[in-house]
Amino acid sequence: MGEQPQNSPDRPAQPTHPDLHPTFWEAQLEAARRGSLAWGLAAFFIGYGGYYLLVLILTAARPERHGGFDPTTPPNTGPLLLLAFAPNILLGLVPAVFSWWRGRGLRSDFGIVPKRRDFKVGVACGVAALIGSWLLTLVIIAVSGPPPETDLTRLMQGERTVWLFLFALFAFLGAPLTEELLMRGALWGALEHYRLPRYAILILTTLIFALIHQEVWRTPVLFVGGLAIGAARMITGRVAASMIAHATNNFLPALLLFAVAR
Repeated sequence: MGEQPQNSPDRPAQPTHPDLHPTFWEAQLEAARRGSLAWGLAAFFIGYGGYYLLVLILTAARPERHGGFDPTTPPNTGPLLLLAFAPNILLGLVPAVFSWWRGRGLRSDFGIVPKRRDFKVGVACGVAALIGSWLLTLVIIAVSGPPPETDLTRLMQGERTVWLFLFALFAFLGAPLTEELLMRGALWGALEHYRLPRYAILILTTLIFALIHQEVWRTPVLFVGGLAIGAARMITGRVAASMIAHATNNFLPALLLFAVAR
């Protein structure tokens, strides 16, 4: 009574095999079905390296910008807003290419096609990430004062244009896709290949996730949110769940970015 039906398409009944974890058995089965992602480390470093190479190219192409091009502080006019996300695309594109070339494709290697359970777990973890990040932000503000102003906060004081809408839409949908393919896809899968403990993988990938944003003030906030997002991947074994968690976490900030603009 209360057991999951054997023929459920979203979550099969938990097997009774003694080697399966009572909580993370679903992720264990996904890992066994998926097989090795030994190429994940190469995909991670090439994707991350390509990200910064493109940043350098954009910096060289726009020498008039004081301090160079910074994807975390995007320009605030017209289509140049979207240019800020060009390096971000490589974060997901490189793991995708490796999956098609060396692996079994995005669906098999990363579990990119969401199931109903991915939505349930992803939304729950995304809400937890949002609440945890918000509470920690309040604590940091109370201790150290308000955060430094960035171009992103200045964007919220600008005009509400179609370019700003597309910028917010990419922050809501595009960034979770690319960043999760890199972090909780390629890197997580590679660390699984080398048999690191699941909690070590969660903490390591979350720490890297927080640091690659290069926002010192927000690093603790990104770490707390990243733990909840990574938990979706750890529970289900599929990147689709962490993508949904990431998008859920980004939804309100992206909506606020567009709504507050004049």
